[in-house]
Amino acid sequence: MKAIVLEKFGGTENLVYKDINKPEIKENEVLIRVKAISINPVDVKVRSRQAPLAEELVKYNPLILGWDISGEVVEIGNEVTRFQIGDEVFGMVNFVGHGRGYAEYVAALEEHLALKPKNISHVEAAASTLAALTAWQAFEYYGKLRPKDKVLIHAASGGVGHFAVQIAKHIGAYVIATSSASNRDFILKLGADEHIDYQTTHFEEVLNDIDFVLESVGGENFQKSVQVLKQFGTIVTLPSGHTKEDELKAKEKNLHACYFMAVYSSGQDMQHIASLLENGVLKPYVSHIFEFDEMAKAHLQIETGRTVGKVVVKL
Repeated sequence: MKAIVLEKFGGTENLVYKDINKPEIKENEVLIRVKAISINPVDVKVRSRQAPLAEELVKYNPLILGWDISGEVVEIGNEVTRFQIGDEVFGMVNFVGHGRGYAEYVAALEEHLALKPKNISHVEAAASTLAALTAWQAFEYYGKLRPKDKVLIHAASGGVGHFAVQIAKHIGAYVIATSSASNRDFILKLGADEHIDYQTTHFEEVLNDIDFVLESVGGENFQKSVQVLKQFGTIVTLPSGHTKEDELKAKEKNLHACYFMAVYSSGQDMQHIASLLENGVLKPYVSHIFEFDEMAKAHLQIETGRTVGKVVVKL
């Protein structure tokens, strides 16, 4: 099968196309013929060895990146009960671990997958994996977002952000979202109640009594977010960077704070997302689609830091 192997950490030139053997599945795994792959900032950070996960993956040879996939089941292990050959499935597989998603075939645990809704394409399904899971788990487990809560979502036009706006509205929250002015209409169409242009407005000067903040920018943005939260409010941060001093300030305000949210593979959560997609509650926005032999271009697009919605590679 064709796969993209990371020969060494560094630039995109290290993503090398090779013919390797198809993976052999275990008793509780399925083999998926991949139709689409979603690319995330973590892919870029691991490739360039800027993420802790890279140190865990250095031992693998060949090392194949990629965790977000959608495709068709072509083989099932003896202990698999939820899927059959021919099923179309999607999920974030083997995260945190060796995902091996940049390939024509991927072996994945049954418990990491869900059936792909019939009303969406493989491209849309692949896009609705890590980013959607991150938003879902942030509101359901790491913090508990409740109906009528006022939630502030930073970087709302990005992969996680655009899903977070939709999920928060589905829960019944009042959503305030930040992005650049150019993405204002996009944010409001997602369902946000208010938009703040972070380039012209200091949100900490115009907001207060916020119940929940989903913070993904880091640095001073974390500190400013703490300022706008009400006492006993909640702040959940994605891997963005903050200091011990930041944590102390959050504790002084009696905040419920999750300082480093690590998304994890979950077929059960993917089923919730599949239901939202099937019912039209959740709609992925894919701004860039690349072919399999354009993986380097997909990585470079993520590196711009300006991607609206998601980047997907199709096979």
